[in-house]
Amino acid sequence: MDWLTPLFIAAVLGGLGLELWLSQRQARAAARHRGAVPHPFAASVSAEEHQRAADYTIAKVRLGRIGLIVDALLALALTVGGGLAAIDALWRRTSLAEPWLGLLVIASAGLVIRLVSLPLSLWRTFVLEARFGFNRTTVRLYLTDLAKSLALTVAIGGPLLLATLELMQRAGRWWWLWAWVLWLAVMLLMTWAWPAFIAPLFNRFSPLGDQALRARIEALLERCGFASRGVFVIDSSRRSTHGNAYFTGIGRHKRIVFFDTLLKSLGHGEVEAVLAHELGHFRLKHVRARLLVSVAAAFVGLALLGWLARQPGFYHALGVPTPSVHAALLLFMLAVPAFTFFVTPLGSLWSRQHEFAADTFASRHASATELATALVKLHRDNASTLTPDRLYVAFYYSHPPPLVRITRLREQAQT
Repeated sequence: MDWLTPLFIAAVLGGLGLELWLSQRQARAAARHRGAVPHPFAASVSAEEHQRAADYTIAKVRLGRIGLIVDALLALALTVGGGLAAIDALWRRTSLAEPWLGLLVIASAGLVIRLVSLPLSLWRTFVLEARFGFNRTTVRLYLTDLAKSLALTVAIGGPLLLATLELMQRAGRWWWLWAWVLWLAVMLLMTWAWPAFIAPLFNRFSPLGDQALRARIEALLERCGFASRGVFVIDSSRRSTHGNAYFTGIGRHKRIVFFDTLLKSLGHGEVEAVLAHELGHFRLKHVRARLLVSVAAAFVGLALLGWLARQPGFYHALGVPTPSVHAALLLFMLAVPAFTFFVTPLGSLWSRQHEFAADTFASRHASATELATALVKLHRDNASTLTPDRLYVAFYYSHPPPLVRITRLREQAQT
């Protein structure tokens, strides 16, 4: 598999070049249109707010470009550069056997990746987000979140990793099928446990107190035939001024969650319309479709890993001279994103189609006009650029660009 080495390097560098080019196009589009608010937004977005959104977009792009370069160099350094081989050789001196050897090697590699990404994360939170008035995270809260995330990774990821390594070592040629079943079970368990036990570790969930809004939401849920375990508000304003809303949980344990920042900026009709859009994803089975794709992708990915793990050339081509189950797992996790990156536009297109369909659903069960005004406010308050580059949109945007989406909603409101 000597061909894999140049192919992997080409994929990493080619993907990096494409991402840098697209990000540059996005920054230029924001700068080029910085001086004029698009006509459909002129009554709701001031020139100053529009310029702030352009500046925020450009600043994020510049920081993101640094992150792209760091990530690409790190991927090459850990693989063909011999980084993983050095970590593996270091831990082999302890004479530990699998799965404990693999656990320590993977944990060490994960720690290296986390430490390399930490400075950019700190800069993004305490410099970039603060400069544009979004950050409310204190150093203490940041460190507390970091510690909680690490503890959860150890408590949940550790046993899962040990079980996977044990299956790879002892379950024979078809170990990957058992690993897929294990992954599926853990995914379903986490989907159930997240709203009840994990998310409350980071945010305070309070029942929606606005009785008029609650009555309006309950009426919408009844019209849409949607069962929920409750409507909650989280204290997202502790960390940021960005607003959002989402569903969490599965089956009868689904919860509706609003950021407190979102409720402060939207009226009751706008909140109802946003919720109707989210309900559309469930009623139109978008969530189920995405889940099935994830399950199928995991099946294919693990089957491919099962084959690659038996190929000695796979390890040598990616810089690890000593084959092992943990090396196969690490190399696979580092190499696959370099190749799957190029199908990103397909996933983005699929997601945008889902968003259009959910907007249409919301227009039938709530107000298209209210949804349009809510989106204008959300773009304004989150300083999202109103003039993104069309190729950047095609490649990355999971939601339709604001001008296209809001124009379409206003047309639906008139029909």
